[in-house]
Amino acid sequence: MALGTVDPAAGSTPSLRRGRRHPGERIVEVLLVVAAIVSVATTAGIIFSLAEPAFEFFREVSIVEFLTGNRWTPTFSDKHYGVLPLVTATVLSTLIAIGVAIPLGLGSAIYLAEYATERTRRLVKPVIEVLAGVPTVVYGFFALFGLNPILQKYWPGGDAPAFQNLLVAGVVMGFMIVPTVASLSEDAMSAVPRSLREGAYALASSRMQVAVRVVVPAAVSGIVASFVLAISRALGETMIVTMAGGLSSDSVIFNPIKAAATMTAYIANVSQGDIPVGTTDYNTVFAVGSLLFIFTFALNVLSIRLVRRFREVYE
Repeated sequence: MALGTVDPAAGSTPSLRRGRRHPGERIVEVLLVVAAIVSVATTAGIIFSLAEPAFEFFREVSIVEFLTGNRWTPTFSDKHYGVLPLVTATVLSTLIAIGVAIPLGLGSAIYLAEYATERTRRLVKPVIEVLAGVPTVVYGFFALFGLNPILQKYWPGGDAPAFQNLLVAGVVMGFMIVPTVASLSEDAMSAVPRSLREGAYALASSRMQVAVRVVVPAAVSGIVASFVLAISRALGETMIVTMAGGLSSDSVIFNPIKAAATMTAYIANVSQGDIPVGTTDYNTVFAVGSLLFIFTFALNVLSIRLVRRFREVYE
């Protein structure tokens, strides 16, 4: 007997027995299981493809030298395998990107969730999300030939930014990940119950006070998740940093107006086929890729823990 029907033998008490399943439910269930298996298998395939070449690399190069060395010159005659220059450039460009994306994205989310009318929200949110669909090579050209000449022209002081530099790459990466922060944060804020807002307004709170002191704390788990996802996106970006950031990797650079290679830029450069396959220099690609994978995996684990810790459950 289907759920919610009346069993004559039991009087007027509804039966809670499960009804016959529709054939389409089984098909959907199988498709969902297949999707989950494909996702897990893809991750396992990435790990498997990185593991063996990375292991071969670390048989030739000490992992201590790899993690602590401050010179990265595997394609030079004087070879050094310290990955710190690549890590430093990656972290620096990512910090610049999130410094741009978090204020713009969170501000956009607060406006859309608390200030914009429904008509404005339907118009503005898709426009912001269009930025996520722009090819990254277009962002790279914009950084190199659009934004960088403006920085060089109006940069204060005599030391103008180089033609390729981490500053312009990081700023444009920030524009690229604004939709990630704005869209996910706005969804989290919109999920906050209306009763919390009404209670705050009943206590004579202003709209800004409600947004900052009520809605944002209540949606903090979703907002943090959007931040971590945006950081992961910036860490893995390739085209923008390759085109606008430069490929210099021989030393550690802390100056954002200088050119420097990130981990992804180095991988893209060396993977073009100029280095013989199977050599130690070629295996550097897999060693750097493994380190980047570990960074991204650690961020995802951190995101899950933060979401679980700050998640709010409403009745």
